[in-house]
Amino acid sequence: MGFGLRALSGFLGLLASSPAFACDLALVLAVDVSGSVDKSEYRTQMDGLAAALRDSVVSEALVLANAELTLIQWTGSTRQKITIPWTTIDSFTASDNFATRVAGDPRVWRNYSTAIGEALDFSMAAFKDVPHCTRHLIDLSGDGLSNEGIDPKTVHQALKDAGIIVNAIAIEASEPELTAYFYEHVITGEGAFVVSAASFEEYPSRIRKKLLREVTHQTAENQ
Repeated sequence: MGFGLRALSGFLGLLASSPAFACDLALVLAVDVSGSVDKSEYRTQMDGLAAALRDSVVSEALVLANAELTLIQWTGSTRQKITIPWTTIDSFTASDNFATRVAGDPRVWRNYSTAIGEALDFSMAAFKDVPHCTRHLIDLSGDGLSNEGIDPKTVHQALKDAGIIVNAIAIEASEPELTAYFYEHVITGEGAFVVSAASFEEYPSRIRKKLLREVTHQTAENQ
């Protein structure tokens, strides 16, 4: 029998409009745009992320969570920017529109270093605008070691105190030990994890897997 996609979307929209339907998840999508990421690799990242957000299971989970999403581009120590502000995902239309904005998001910087610590610090500050959400999560993608600014680990205690979990996707195109580095220096919080992509070409399938795990409350055993 079932609802059908349009009917289900309308039903979820009614739920989301109810005062009792609270935001379960605030998710920062922090995308690496440092100098090691070329034009085609940037496009692969953004198109892959948009496709993952359009995945039917991911989009349904985001709608059910009444999630808040924002996108941050980051590179060197003074270069982090919110390029898509917090957006409430309370319908399939909202989810699809956000994905469309991700796919079309113009790159802000091209030739700078990799400052992961500052990216985490900047992302942490963004959550002040969504205090009503139950879970606060940073989803950071990167293809290199932090080589500028503060060590990411120096931000970990503040992240833990704020109840923010950091997960990461390590794109190992030029850094074969990047996953180990991300485990040691980048991720933090209960259940935090790293997903590895051997190349930018592998990124779309890996980011989909990562988002599925994050938005559907999957456990480490299910990775």
